[in-house]
Amino acid sequence: MPSAIQLVSLGSQPICKELYAILWERGLSSYRMKTLFEEIKISVKNNYDQDRSFWRPVLPWGGVFTIKAGRKAVSCTPLYVEIMLKNTCTIDGFLMLLYVVLRENDSFPREVSHYLGKDFVECFLHLMDSYSFTLVKLLWIWDKMKKQQYKSEVHKTMLVIDLSGNEHDNFTKNLENLMCTIQESYCSNWRCPTRLLEEQQNTININPLHEIPHGDLIQLAVDELFCSKIELCKEHGCDGLREFSQRIFCHGLPPFVILNMQQWKSEELAYVPYYLDLSDHKYLLEGATFFNKQDLHYSAAFQIDGCWMHYDGLRNLNLILLKKPPEFLLLSSLVYIRAAEKGSM
Repeated sequence: MPSAIQLVSLGSQPICKELYAILWERGLSSYRMKTLFEEIKISVKNNYDQDRSFWRPVLPWGGVFTIKAGRKAVSCTPLYVEIMLKNTCTIDGFLMLLYVVLRENDSFPREVSHYLGKDFVECFLHLMDSYSFTLVKLLWIWDKMKKQQYKSEVHKTMLVIDLSGNEHDNFTKNLENLMCTIQESYCSNWRCPTRLLEEQQNTININPLHEIPHGDLIQLAVDELFCSKIELCKEHGCDGLREFSQRIFCHGLPPFVILNMQQWKSEELAYVPYYLDLSDHKYLLEGATFFNKQDLHYSAAFQIDGCWMHYDGLRNLNLILLKKPPEFLLLSSLVYIRAAEKGSM
């Protein structure tokens, strides 16, 4: 096992194979025949009362990971025997959504492996199905996040990792290979100082339209971001027309997309589309994350077999049937999965 200092130094590089093996081995001790996803589906199907809930906690808030100090670790100063995670709601909801997306769509684990890595996807699914939830969070932190994205402090024999902040900073920004888009533009004025421009985005920020039109506001805002258009050039002293090409994904059409909806007000989101046209493909609503402004806390919702479930890591029963939209919560993101093409298996 790597020493405590070696564990703390992780975060700026892809997680080492040795640590993958450790995470995998730790998860084996609680391996189950059924996947966590299958257990949730059975729980929902077999519970007929109006207060359906999954029978055990899923991704509880926070987490503690105990390091068994080996002979090499004894010589380390200081010696960390525990890693404590705090304020993990900034990644919890998205980790739960990622798991549901991967387990509900047979081809997605292979597709997502192209973006996140085969070792990561296999280890992630194995640890989730083994109920090794603290290890799942450590896997994300060490393999996908950079050290400057979170705070870490040493308290006696404990390393505390604090993930307080914004969920898009802690999660979606680390999906650059999957979400990255680019759009080119040309100005008609040959004297324009920046005649050719390339604008790249690593996340999909959907901004409200300046004028509120009739129709599907979210679809119109997505079209505004992705479609080609012609506008007056905004360069100082230029009177040309700037032509924007269609925005495209840098690394191919992703199996799922996350729309950052933080700029929208509640009254602007009375309707959320179940279907979305994006880059000439149809995407289906799979889930959403919410922000409680009063408690500075994130939660999530997703579909399983036509039932909407609400996940909140702070609750005792943190996965329950969603009878109506959560009250007093702001929409933070929408998650859409790519619909299967006709004729595909």
